[in-house]
Amino acid sequence: MRLNQISDNPGARKGRMRVGRGIGSGKGKTSGRGVKGRFGAGKVTLRAAPAGTGIIAGGPMRAIFETLGIKDIVAKSVGTSNPHNMIKATFVALEKLNSPRMVATRRGKKVGDLLGRRDGDQAVEAVA
Repeated sequence: MRLNQISDNPGARKGRMRVGRGIGSGKGKTSGRGVKGRFGAGKVTLRAAPAGTGIIAGGPMRAIFETLGIKDIVAKSVGTSNPHNMIKATFVALEKLNSPRMVATRRGKKVGDLLGRRDGDQAVEAVA
């Protein structure tokens, strides 16, 4: 059977999750801060990395980050070499990440108020 002959799975959209990617140093290409995830005996730590670092992670975690489009991240797995547990622990950690939009919504503010718009501040200084 070829890939273009496979029909869609209607239940596949139920299990989707939203992954928050922080602005950080990579402008949406890296995680916001360090988070930890655990599944079974597998423990995973995800940390933001400076722009240009790339993906520093072990086998199954690297595939997840490449698929999600995360460009700069450092990940460390401890406790198990079982790929299934590493993948599940990685998804647990990714669920803990918050994007600036999620944080702003939770606090009842605008994203610009959280990040501090530089253009608006310079315009006010120029007028004063």
